[in-house]
Amino acid sequence: MATCRVAILAFDGMEALDFAGPFEVFTTAARVHARQRPGAAPLLAVSCVARSLDPVRARAGLRVLPDVSLAAAPPCDWLVVPGGVVDAPLSCADTLGWIARRAGQAQITASVCTGAFLLAAAGVVRDGPVTTHWEDAAALRARFPVLQVLEGRRWVDRGPVVTSAGISAGIDMSLHLIERLAGRALAEATAQQMDYRWIEDAAAA
Repeated sequence: MATCRVAILAFDGMEALDFAGPFEVFTTAARVHARQRPGAAPLLAVSCVARSLDPVRARAGLRVLPDVSLAAAPPCDWLVVPGGVVDAPLSCADTLGWIARRAGQAQITASVCTGAFLLAAAGVVRDGPVTTHWEDAAALRARFPVLQVLEGRRWVDRGPVVTSAGISAGIDMSLHLIERLAGRALAEATAQQMDYRWIEDAAAA
């Protein structure tokens, strides 16, 4: 299996767990996979991408150091777009354009929480079912009325595009992506390694 290249977007005002939850799932899955299959190619390679290499200040002040800028970021297999306070990236043509281009090349584009606003603004999702944080569902529906905004869902999997509900739901969605990539056993082993009770989306089954 070729190494899956994962790019997680970072921006000022992002929700820290929207970013760190998927990061932890993917890096833990890679570590568990390496332990189970010594000598195999790395399962995933995860990078943090931002407009520049300057520190990103997440919501509540946590600083994150990007690995690569938008301009220098290589193609990725998975693109993950977190949420939080998304006003700045929503008004940034460079960021929206980069999301659109990378999503067009990626196998999977996923959002956490209000990251769904960015996918919609970038044209990655133009209609059909999506989800977001319960508190932002009405605003997403009003801003993008062609979307079918589903509430009470942990994630909505549409194949190449996957959206999740708020904050911790991004962890559940990321475990689902690991299951898609490498099977149920690794997803469960990853959740166990994280000491995390995986909440699955029964409606997606």
